Amino acid sequence: MSLLHRALPALLLSSLLACGPSDPEDCSRYGISLSPPPATARHLTCSSTACGDGQNPPTSGDHCGDTLRCRVHDTEQNRCVWLHNLEHGHAVFLYNCPEGCPEVVATLESLRQEAKTGSNGAIRALVAPDSRIPTRVAALLWRRSWGADAPDANAIRCLLQHQDAEAPEPELACLP
Repeated sequence: MSLLHRALPALLLSSLLACGPSDPEDCSRYGISLSPPPATARHLTCSSTACGDGQNPPTSGDHCGDTLRCRVHDTEQNRCVWLHNLEHGHAVFLYNCPEGCPEVVATLESLRQEAKTGSNGAIRALVAPDSRIPTRVAALLWRRSWGADAPDANAIRCLLQHQDAEAPEPELACLP
């Protein structure tokens, strides 16, 4: 048997392993970091204003027992509700444009299409306005956030590589 025939199985195996899932990219160059675990992540009534981890926007902490549909919302949504989406491993894309910004919404909707899909076939991400975020746009996962004055596809794609990573209830489907 030639050397090539003996080495071929090992070469094939190493090629297959190289094509497997890779570790998520380090996104710190985009200003994305991992926040400490929240002190609590209890379900509150949806009328509560005591939700979140004290960050703006919040990325973990106490939240509502309901979740939002994973779609583009055109009205501001209750933060306590979308925090529960984050707990399930969903991505949340926010924008703050009181004067309107259809180009920003279109970009976020396009990037939403790149989020993971649930067992029901629905994309596990939502887009919504939020007048309280300190930047024009923000992209969130459980314990991770990114914000800027314009969407950055590379930053958001890097963030999406971490979808489900720290979520307490990862990979749960979302209603469309």
